[in-house]
Amino acid sequence: QVQLVESGGGLVQAGDSLRLSCAASGRTFSTYNVGWFRQAPGKEREFVASISSSGSSTYYADSGKGRFTISRDNAKNTGYLQMNSLKAEDTAVYYCADREGAWGLSSVISAYVNWGRGTQVTASQ
Repeated sequence: QVQLVESGGGLVQAGDSLRLSCAASGRTFSTYNVGWFRQAPGKEREFVASISSSGSSTYYADSGKGRFTISRDNAKNTGYLQMNSLKAEDTAVYYCADREGAWGLSSVISAYVNWGRGTQVTASQ
């Protein structure tokens, strides 16, 4: 059974940092691309960043460029999202998701097959 579990969220001050983790089980993690998405209250889910199965390619939404870094450790079956200089507008539930590595990187929600349940990130001013 495929499972993705996010962790690392919390309540921080604006300007602080957080590192989110996405632990995968039930399949060969190293053959899947990973994406991070977020959903703020009253808003649609939006793309944050994605990383290829090998970790050699990454893709970011404009909102996170220069502040967020996506990475992965295939030996630990875990993906990460390092978030620096957090802003109040980054407040949302953050989700990780995956898709077959052969399909390439994508920012489209429907392109991802398996999803975690999310972790709450709150950055207060």
